[in-house]
Amino acid sequence: MKIIAVCGSFHKEEIESMLEFARDEASKYSIEITDVIWVPGSMEVPLALERSLEEFDGAICLGIIEKGETLHGAAMGNAVIKSVIDLQLKFNKPIGLGIIGPGAEPQHIPPRLEPHARAAVAAVSEMSSL
Repeated sequence: MKIIAVCGSFHKEEIESMLEFARDEASKYSIEITDVIWVPGSMEVPLALERSLEEFDGAICLGIIEKGETLHGAAMGNAVIKSVIDLQLKFNKPIGLGIIGPGAEPQHIPPRLEPHARAAVAAVSEMSSL
C-alpha cells in the first residue's frame, strides 16, 4: 500500500518528528509513505489532499492546531476535519488524521506527537482492509 503524508509546516520540527514515527508505524503494516507534501498549516491540508489523493491508496495528515486567544483554532479545526472526512468519502480511500488539536497548548504537544502519528497510520491500515 502506497500512501501520501500531508504535513503542516507551521510546527515543522514537531511534524518532522511525527513523520518519523509515522514511517516507523507504516513499516509494521507494509505501508509505504512514498510522498510527503508540506503545506503552510493544517488549513491547507484538504486542498493538498484533493489535488493528490487520486494517485495514492490513502493518506495521513500531520499537523498541530494550537489553542489561541479566540475560537479561530476551533473553527479551523472543525472545518479541516469535516473536509478530510468529505475527501475520504469522495475518493473512497482511508485518510488517517494525525492533527493534534484544535486547542492544543504547548505542554500538550510533545506527549501527543508519537501516538497521533502512529494512530493515523494504524487507521489507514485498518480502514484499507474493510
